Amino acid sequence: MRLAIALASRHLGLTWPNPSVGAVLVDESGDVPVILAQGITQAGGRPHAERMALEAAGERARGATLYVTLEPCATRSSRAHGPSCTDLIVAAGIGRLVVSVADPSPHAAGQGPERFGRAGIPMNVGCLAEDGARLHRGHITRVTKGRPAVTVKLARSTEGFAGSRHGPRLMLTGEIANGRVHLMRAHADAIMVGVGTVLADDPLLNVRLPGLESRSPVRIVVDSQLRTPVTSRVAAGAREIPTWIATTVNAPVDAERALTALGVEVLRVSSDVSGRVSLSEALQLLGTRGITQVFCEGGPDLADALATADLIDDLVLITGRSARGQGDVPALGASLQDRMDHLELWAEQQIGPDLSMLWERP
Repeated sequence: MRLAIALASRHLGLTWPNPSVGAVLVDESGDVPVILAQGITQAGGRPHAERMALEAAGERARGATLYVTLEPCATRSSRAHGPSCTDLIVAAGIGRLVVSVADPSPHAAGQGPERFGRAGIPMNVGCLAEDGARLHRGHITRVTKGRPAVTVKLARSTEGFAGSRHGPRLMLTGEIANGRVHLMRAHADAIMVGVGTVLADDPLLNVRLPGLESRSPVRIVVDSQLRTPVTSRVAAGAREIPTWIATTVNAPVDAERALTALGVEVLRVSSDVSGRVSLSEALQLLGTRGITQVFCEGGPDLADALATADLIDDLVLITGRSARGQGDVPALGASLQDRMDHLELWAEQQIGPDLSMLWERP
């Protein structure tokens, strides 16, 4: 199952709106288990991992054990996609099925156990369940809450500051940590920032790891009044990397026309009480578009707004170098500090000279 989870992790960010699933077929009839085949959900969400593993194994699958990270689909979404994975598993004559986590999707939703039972295939659910749930958090959140899972990443100095309001941008983390952040981007469906970040830094918001440049996720800018300049790099490059701007219903139409002419897609939602984009409504809209995982790098203000709306599922906090006498913007706003009482620290890792700490919603 650890191998299946590792396989699925490789394609995170490539398979939305479907989950990235890993499957491993094992012959356990002898003294030493033998791996027969492996499968991962393919880019775009199909074929599913189970199909990939079963087709690779062929007749050798009969009587073997199938380890899969998510409960197999029991109904097909359309005729064009062929039989469900449950049908394929039964037809292949699998001897045993081991699942990490159940799938709340209506395409699965517990329909498999009865069908596997009728076929005489034992099904065990819960192997490495915590790791499986973490892997599939985006899919499960979208199914159960109608929105993608949100991971917030913040960098801070040892004094707790994320930046300076009046000085130059603070470079707080080292090359190794920055590379890790780009890998996180590659494993997300979308990267999200606020318009303030666009105006201040004019970021590219892409993946710049050698060989992974094509893994750049959808770029999302939260911009209540469409202040994103047409000359910004996210707008100018919208035809190369999908770029969506979440704005309010009252945002200027002329600004929308100028941005859409560059290939930007404008998504209008309601305003909150302060006149800003309703983040909960925006995320619900992203869920309908198939986004399952959002990686937010929008800085303390957007992070605090997400915390206020109780929309943070994971927090990555990277502590870098000292910025004594330079920083005046706290990395953790008041709402986020309060919200951290409801998050659990599950990992802590030294990344070169920097310390990475990961919290998650229990």
